[in-house]
Amino acid sequence: MSDTSRCDAARSDADEIAACYARGLERDRLAEGQGALEFTRTQGLLERYLPAPPAVVADVGGGPGRYALWLAERGYRVHLIDPVPLHVEQARSAAGGRPGAALAAAEVGDARALRLADASADAVLLLGPLYHLPERVDRLQALAEARRVCRHGGVIIAAAITRFASTLDGLRGGYLEDPAFAAVAAADLRHGQHRNPTGEPAYFTTAYFHRPEDLASECAAAGLAHEATLAVEGAAWLLPDLDARLADERRRAVLLAALAALEAEPTLLGVSAHLITVARRA
Repeated sequence: MSDTSRCDAARSDADEIAACYARGLERDRLAEGQGALEFTRTQGLLERYLPAPPAVVADVGGGPGRYALWLAERGYRVHLIDPVPLHVEQARSAAGGRPGAALAAAEVGDARALRLADASADAVLLLGPLYHLPERVDRLQALAEARRVCRHGGVIIAAAITRFASTLDGLRGGYLEDPAFAAVAAADLRHGQHRNPTGEPAYFTTAYFHRPEDLASECAAAGLAHEATLAVEGAAWLLPDLDARLADERRRAVLLAALAALEAEPTLLGVSAHLITVARRA
């Protein structure tokens, strides 16, 4: 592919992803079901790996600010950056309505070219950019930018969608019975490039789905010291009664304890819908 063709394809991908998120559905995605489990588990992992407040956190690809506001309420100085103007507006609006959740900044930006000074953050979150950069060179650039703005010894925490998510979701939701979705899932398994030509929102937008072992190699290629790759939801995202389990204190504790016990098991990482990788700037 020529440089011109590659640039045209990148613009097309970016336009499709932007159109998907312009629908505004991301604001409430983490409120129930699988999203609520993802949010709860990610909170627990952030509590484990982030430095103590009032550390400076760059929440890159922070969306409508669900994690950023939670961290701000805990005393962190959070800079939210997201490529979708609607998300930034939603984050600012939500921060204005929650005392104690003031953000240090909320601005439109690109994970590959951050407007933050070198070594200006104690931690950098990439809880979305890696799976919306289909090309490896762009993912490495985003990781390199995270390394640049992170202080020495600081932590970079990045999320990824697993290579097998479409097939598992297709089994759970019956989507594999649609030949169009079955073709999308089969392509995901072959090369990780998730393309949805149908326009059906339930089939997601352009993305890259990682094999678990790829995250450590991408971190290393960007000059980071990989520390851990952990399952977020494990197999529990396939359960039909997540809201009931999370609402019951005893069942919630059992669920989260089981996921924590299995989160680092290499043979099970690919069953999780999302992974978290933790790396350091040496």
